[in-house]
Amino acid sequence: MATITELKSALRETLEARGVLGQLKARIRAEVFSALDDQSTPRPPLSHENLLINELIREYLQFNKYRYTASVLTAGE
Repeated sequence: MATITELKSALRETLEARGVLGQLKARIRAEVFSALDDQSTPRPPLSHENLLINELIREYLQFNKYRYTASVLTAGE
């Protein structure tokens, strides 16, 4: 019979192989940051320059296959 440690290891390997583990970690990080975000102070209006910069960063992350990082950055939208 497999031990708990062996089962955890097998589950981790399976989730990593399917690409799910990274997505789960990114989602948890996004939720933590969202919970810590101070909603009482409104954000300043987004200028056209900042919008362009944000889109360039998002495009860079997607181009380089940093999907999990991009998902954390876009989770608050």
